[in-house]
Amino acid sequence: MDNEVNLLIKTLPKFLYEILTKHKNLDNLIEIVLDYGRSPEARFTNHSEVFFDYEITENHIDLVRENLEFMPDNRAGIQRTLHRISAIRNRENKIIGLTMRVGRLIDGTINIIDDIVKKSESILFLGPPGVGKTTMLREVSKFLADKMHKRVIIVDTSNEIGGDGDIPHPAIGTARRMQVTSPSMQHSVMIEAVENHMPEVIVIDEIGTIEDAKAARTIAERGVQLIGTAHGMDLNNLILNPTLSDLVGGIESVTLGDEEAKKRNTQKTILERKSQPTFNNLVEIKGFNHVLIHENLDVVVDRLLRGMPIKPIERKINSNGVIDEMKNKSYKSEKNNFEPRLVEDEHVNLKEKIISIYPYGVNKGKLDSASKEIGLNISITNNYTDSEFIVTTKNFYKKRTKFLIDAHKNNIPVYVIRKNTLNQIVSLLSTIKKQQIQSIEKSDPAIAEAETLAIELTNSHDHSKLELSPQSSYIRKLQHNIADKYGLTSSSKNHGKSRRVVYFKN
Repeated sequence: MDNEVNLLIKTLPKFLYEILTKHKNLDNLIEIVLDYGRSPEARFTNHSEVFFDYEITENHIDLVRENLEFMPDNRAGIQRTLHRISAIRNRENKIIGLTMRVGRLIDGTINIIDDIVKKSESILFLGPPGVGKTTMLREVSKFLADKMHKRVIIVDTSNEIGGDGDIPHPAIGTARRMQVTSPSMQHSVMIEAVENHMPEVIVIDEIGTIEDAKAARTIAERGVQLIGTAHGMDLNNLILNPTLSDLVGGIESVTLGDEEAKKRNTQKTILERKSQPTFNNLVEIKGFNHVLIHENLDVVVDRLLRGMPIKPIERKINSNGVIDEMKNKSYKSEKNNFEPRLVEDEHVNLKEKIISIYPYGVNKGKLDSASKEIGLNISITNNYTDSEFIVTTKNFYKKRTKFLIDAHKNNIPVYVIRKNTLNQIVSLLSTIKKQQIQSIEKSDPAIAEAETLAIELTNSHDHSKLELSPQSSYIRKLQHNIADKYGLTSSSKNHGKSRRVVYFKN
């Protein structure tokens, strides 16, 4: 590493080279700025130093650039290093400024997210410039190629990931690298990589245009794992970015009916996700040792658009090198005021039960996202005869096709929604979930016991009260409701695990 930094500062004017080689903070050097007519500046991790005793001349800039070859994007590099030199030109196309960024191989950056990388799902790294996205991307590429033995292709615009020159830097391991002549060609090379080289993983740095976003979606839909980066402060920022919002499923405006808008306590016009996100996971890089991880990105985006709280996994590496994880951090979007009340079922648990559904004219991706959002375990069947329910839209139902007629003949319930939107599907599945809970409640032995004893006490001439077996507070509440149903008085007695309901005859 020392040798590589030396290769960069060797290109500098002699006075600046001598200052930096003796600098005690050289290990934390981030970049060097040379502007014609100004004093040179060295930027370190926590501060900057301007060397006011010197002024950059045309000769100084010519000295640096004489061994560099700048591409159309005004970037250049040094052979077999990770450094990046960017040029500023005047109106006559003459270079009058240089930004010389130090490229470093930092081992261990993947440790904070290694479990996410091992899932073999697509990951988007999000953060502002200079926060360490490319550094992390290099190590992820090497890990996937060398440790997980995958066929990895890096689409390397400006040679920033694999370094300058035709032989890639060891930082990317055995991953292969396709160079891109200009940022405007990045999306074309991305597609070429998939069509020509049979990769299992595609790595892209700086997805920045609509064409890049479309190419990324095409790659993901072909079953290739995608690892990429984009500029942005946080997920909210990305959702509202018209150029890149397709990476998280795209956003569209939907108009609700008066009754639905009133029910949600929101405006009639709301935002909704158009399709499945290109990436399964998003990692917000807040600093070199600080990340927020969003898994199941489709569900996360849907909750943000509804103004509901989300709970990313927050991780930090402390001063001892240990990863601290805070799972309870939550925040919600400020764009919507709709925040439905989430109720945790104390007794009834549907996680064990799988409900089979056949979608007819309904988007499977939206159906899957809606089920995750409300916590309903569903299986989307390929044969309607294997399903418990059929879900279709009003337009399809009106056609009364042979399929729907056969479904009715086979006594398979058909649920009809007005439109094929996520909001409608969430509302439907919430109804189905409620029905399932009620069904489980009715079949619960404790509920059956309450019904039997309530009837017995109502018809009895020998008893004025009957005690039920101890139950949880949730079941006791249902048992009190049964007492009301039969015109009985009820109360609870004892404490803790012995607490039970007692029925009294009026």
